Amino acid sequence: METSVSFLLWTILALSFGIPMLFIVGARYLAFLWVSRPDNLPSPANDVLTIPVPHFASRWQAIRTLSLVIILGIGTGIILLRYVYGIGAVTNLSNQFPWGIWIGFDVMSGVALAAGGFVVAATAYIFGLKRFKPLVRPAILTGLLGYLLVIAGLMVDLGRPYNVWRPLVHWQHHSVMWEVGLCVASYTTVLFIEFLPVILERLNNFKPITKRLPTVPLYHQLKRISIVFVILGVVLSTLHQSSLGSLWVLVPEKLSPLWYSLYLPLFFWLSAVAVGLAMTIVEATLSSKAFKRGLELDLLADLAKIAAVVLVIYLAVRGVDLLARGAWPLLFAPTLQAVSFWVEIGLGVTIPIILFAIKPLRQKPAILFAGALLVVVFGVVLNRLNVSMIGLWPYTGNIYFPSWMEIAVTVTLVSFGIIAFGMAAKYLPVFPDESTPTGH
Repeated sequence: METSVSFLLWTILALSFGIPMLFIVGARYLAFLWVSRPDNLPSPANDVLTIPVPHFASRWQAIRTLSLVIILGIGTGIILLRYVYGIGAVTNLSNQFPWGIWIGFDVMSGVALAAGGFVVAATAYIFGLKRFKPLVRPAILTGLLGYLLVIAGLMVDLGRPYNVWRPLVHWQHHSVMWEVGLCVASYTTVLFIEFLPVILERLNNFKPITKRLPTVPLYHQLKRISIVFVILGVVLSTLHQSSLGSLWVLVPEKLSPLWYSLYLPLFFWLSAVAVGLAMTIVEATLSSKAFKRGLELDLLADLAKIAAVVLVIYLAVRGVDLLARGAWPLLFAPTLQAVSFWVEIGLGVTIPIILFAIKPLRQKPAILFAGALLVVVFGVVLNRLNVSMIGLWPYTGNIYFPSWMEIAVTVTLVSFGIIAFGMAAKYLPVFPDESTPTGH
């Protein structure tokens, strides 16, 4: 018995670091194989296997890479332990509090933070503001990776992840959770189709691929019908962004009146639109520094202006709802929930409105980025945690706080997403050619 347990633990340890290394090395090798090769080289299938050896520009870069591998290794090992020994072995969840940070952050916040894909695409293609087209591809990539991480988080959190396919076959029309699952699966597919032309643009530069596969006609066909998927993406995303709020309408006695409302679906959708705009600003600012490219400051400032309007509407409906339900006295009660509410509304909504509404402020990159980051961290992430965790504590009487292993898994999933975005942005035409004027 001890021998089998020991062998199992050693296997988990080996896979913990083997899987992240395979992910990183495999992605780099595929990029080298299909992207970094000149077009006049023969087919990679006829070549000798050559794996590019990573070169570090400095000691700090080597330390940073090693630290990242360690983080990914620890998180992957915990995920494997969760599958072997059960979810109770790595989390602080219980029958009294079955949903924790993996739902509140990985799923609920992840879905909201990925909203930039449908918001920016709708702005550029449905509302006809073509000058925002340079922001569409990065936003769609962020959305696609965000939804893939949401699915990964669900696969870790679900008690029986091997049954995840069942909602696609056994339709439960009266279940909000079924609708959320179906829309997430459908919208992830739509996002991949929307991003597929970016992949095909790169692959179509290589004759060995175009000779074997119909990638060129597929690319032109997808470009012709792209508006169909943009509209479909907006519809699906609107449905499940609001439906995530509908999940919590079902627990009126459990959720604090500071957040419980029959209009939670509307609140979730409005905040998703606002954070979609804000997340686009954050992603554009960080990628401009990481890849040493120009910052579309005029476009981002206009997005901030739109976000300010959405946030004002969101703040107004939240305030009217609190007054109408008579829940406003709880705002001044000496409770953790009241403090968390004021932090959410003050730092995540009110201050960004001020920063985005004043033209000289939103035209400064540092202030623009700070305002967008406040919306992301406090306006939406804290809001989703308030609804899924902090707002439930008075009822449960069992204060749940995630274990360090739950946090490690979340950090690992986010790290995988950042690595994937960096590689896609490096090897695929995600960003527009800076020699082309904005709007062309």
